[in-house]
Amino acid sequence: MNILSKYQEIDTPALLIDLDSVQGNILLMQQKANRYGVALRPHTKTHKIPYLAMLQLDQGACGITVAKVGEAEVMADSGIHDIFIANEIVGRDKLKRIRILLEYSRICVGVDSDFHVEQLEEALHGSDKKLPVRIEVEVGENRSGVLDVAQAISLAIRIKESQVLTFDGIFCHEGHTYQATSIEDAEQLSIISQQYMIRMADAIRQAGVPVTTVSIGSTPSMLTSEILKGITEIRPGTYIFMDAAQSNIVNDIDRCAATVLATVISIPTDDRVVLDAGAKALTAQKRVGGICNTPGNGILKGSNNIRLSRVFDEHGIIINDQLKQHLTIGDKVEIIPNHICPAVNLYNIAYLVSRGHVVRVLTIDGRGKTQ
Repeated sequence: MNILSKYQEIDTPALLIDLDSVQGNILLMQQKANRYGVALRPHTKTHKIPYLAMLQLDQGACGITVAKVGEAEVMADSGIHDIFIANEIVGRDKLKRIRILLEYSRICVGVDSDFHVEQLEEALHGSDKKLPVRIEVEVGENRSGVLDVAQAISLAIRIKESQVLTFDGIFCHEGHTYQATSIEDAEQLSIISQQYMIRMADAIRQAGVPVTTVSIGSTPSMLTSEILKGITEIRPGTYIFMDAAQSNIVNDIDRCAATVLATVISIPTDDRVVLDAGAKALTAQKRVGGICNTPGNGILKGSNNIRLSRVFDEHGIIINDQLKQHLTIGDKVEIIPNHICPAVNLYNIAYLVSRGHVVRVLTIDGRGKTQ
C-alpha cells in the first residue's frame, strides 16, 4: 500500500485538487462533445470555482451551468457571461437579481409551469432585454420538470408569446442513471431519456415553436452512453473531479481528482485508525444501490479500496487490521469522498496540486451560495 500523502506540510482537513487529473477529465469530456458535435456546458455546482470554470471554457465549453442565482453571480463577477441556471427560480428577491444579471450577462433559466413564466414576466416588466428560458422535462428522476408533451407545448407557446421572455429550448437531468444496475442499464436509461427529449422537441416544433437547444445532463449517462442526433448540448458536472461513486462507472480510481487530506490523530486499537476528517470535512452522504453504490464514507487513496467505516462530526474511523503497520499518529492520508459536490461546499479554499507540489490556492467563491 502507498497510502501516505505527498502533501504532509498542508494543515488538515484540507481539500486537494490534482491539476493533472482535472485537466485529463476536462479534455476527455470535451473530446466526447466534439466527437458528437454537441456543445458542452459543464455544471459548475461541482467545483464552484471560477478558475476551474475558465479551464473548462478554455478547452472549448460553450458556457457554464449553475444551480443557484448566487452561483451565477459569482461566475458573472469573475468574467463568465454565458450562464444557464438549470433550476426553477422562485421568489421576487431572486428574480430581481436575475434582472440585474441580465444587464451584463447572457443568463438563461429553467421553468416547468405557468407560475414561473408569470413571475419572470412580472420581474422583467419594462426591461429592454429579453430573458431566455428553457423548459425542464421530467425523464425518470422523479424530480422537477413537465410530465408530458401537451404540457410542454402549452408552456412553449406561452413563452413564445411573452414580451420579455425568449424560448431557448428544453433540458433534462437524467439523474436516475445513478441508480442503474449496470453500465448497460445506465446506457439504456440515457438513450431512452434522449429519445424522449428528441420527440419532445419535435412535437414543440410541430406546434409552431422553434426549439434551439435540446440539453441533457448527468455524469453517469455521459460516461456510459452515446449522444443521439438531435441532442444539441450536454451538461455533466461531476466529471471534472469524479469521486468514489463515479469511479465505479469507469473502473479507474486514478481519475478521482479531488481528495480530502486528513491527519491520523489516534490509533487506539490494533484495527482502529482515527482521522481528523469527519462529516464536516467529507459529508456523511452515501449512494445506496446501483452502479454508483458507495459503502462506507470514502475510500482511502492508495489502499486498494479500504473505506472509512463511519464518521462523527469531526472524526473519521477506519476499521482495518492492516493499517497499524503502515501508519503512525501524525501521518497524513487522502480520502476520496463518496460524493464530491457537497464535500467541496464544506471548504473555503482548495489546494491545486501537481506531483507533490502546491500549484496555487483556489478560493471556492461559490461556497455556500445556495440562494
